[in-house]
Amino acid sequence: MSPLSSYKRAETNFVGKITKLISAIAMKISSAFSNMVNAGKQRFTVMLIPHSEKKIFNFRISVFSLIVIVFLIGCMLTSFVIFTTQFKGMSGLLKLRSETLEKKETDLEIIRDQIAELKRVSKVFEASLVKTLGINNPSSGGARAQNSDFISSFSHSRSQEEVLLRELEDLRSLSQFLRESVESFEEIRELLIAQGDLLVELPSIWPLKNVRGRITNYFGPQIHPFTKQWYLHKGIDLAYQQGTPIISTASGKVIEKGYEATGFGNYILIRHKYGFFTKYAHLDKIYVREGETVSQGQVIGTMGNTGLSTAPHLHYEVRIGSQVVDPERYLNIRSRPSE
Repeated sequence: MSPLSSYKRAETNFVGKITKLISAIAMKISSAFSNMVNAGKQRFTVMLIPHSEKKIFNFRISVFSLIVIVFLIGCMLTSFVIFTTQFKGMSGLLKLRSETLEKKETDLEIIRDQIAELKRVSKVFEASLVKTLGINNPSSGGARAQNSDFISSFSHSRSQEEVLLRELEDLRSLSQFLRESVESFEEIRELLIAQGDLLVELPSIWPLKNVRGRITNYFGPQIHPFTKQWYLHKGIDLAYQQGTPIISTASGKVIEKGYEATGFGNYILIRHKYGFFTKYAHLDKIYVREGETVSQGQVIGTMGNTGLSTAPHLHYEVRIGSQVVDPERYLNIRSRPSE
């Protein structure tokens, strides 16, 4: 037998076996399917017997119908579980959002209270600013008053708009007012600088460093502590501890430094601008020399009990030209001791 004939015979046998195998599998599947269909077509009788036993309810149902009913019930239960879970999640989220909203409303009320307080303070600030500008610079007071009418907008709302919109408008008005106030503050700053430069040249600070002391003798007619006669006291006497630093009350030049055994003891005379002179007497030590230029607040000596004196004190005088004046008129320009 030729090899080709052997190959064809083997091929035919193999195909036959495969065909038989497929046929057997198909027969088994068909048989199983038929058995399932037959089993599914089987019917059951369900009887419902009440306790009264008067009437019995019964109905017939197939296996397929039972499977479908069980499947539908399972789907319903699954859907119910999923819906319940989602409902709980949505409920929790809604509660959280509600709490957040309540907190934001509380914060909003606090902000509104702060805005109301800010408006009240800004009204006082505006009145004070206009008054200050009117005192220091009358020409700018009216102009600034025209630019600072924003307070009136707080009491006249344009319509029945929502509260938030009105408050935003109030804040915009306040912001505009503050921007316009910058120019006013610049004017005040320049004015204060000019006045500060002037005060440096005037005897406007307390002559005792960091302390006030006690005024034991005022300017004007007084009884002399030694002669017991009336005389004109040309300055004020400030008592404190021996050695207390004495400072120059204005910038100037030391024109005289001396000692009077039966009068002022150790003393200093300083000339300032605008015709002012200051005198410091009964000093213990003197730290400056004649012709020296001193600055306001510079230590020039210490308190003592030299000359005709009953206790450690400073005799302080202020003159304009040759005319003596009450030093307190200038010391009161600044209410506290120099530091």
